[in-house]
Amino acid sequence: MSEEKPKYAQIVEGAEQLSLGVSLVASILIGIGIGIGLKHLFGMSWLFWIGVFIGIASAGLNLYRAFVKQKAELDALKDDPRYKHYNDIKDERDDEGLDASY
Repeated sequence: MSEEKPKYAQIVEGAEQLSLGVSLVASILIGIGIGIGLKHLFGMSWLFWIGVFIGIASAGLNLYRAFVKQKAELDALKDDPRYKHYNDIKDERDDEGLDASY
């Protein structure tokens, strides 16, 4: 018996993937906003670049979190019995000394 996905599962998955791009843009824009605010508050133009750095750092953190989440999902699939035959094919190729790429 195959598992049926919920009716809107593809829409939810698509929205989750889209949210990464939105969060990257939003974090950079918020960092730029912080930089502009610091510049106007203290009157020193170099403070703008601190805000830009904060935005880029937060975007990098978002990318790292997305990478860790995706890696955990793929590691869970590695042990899934539905994909076990791919591991068997790879093991046979390794035993024969052939290239493991398909």
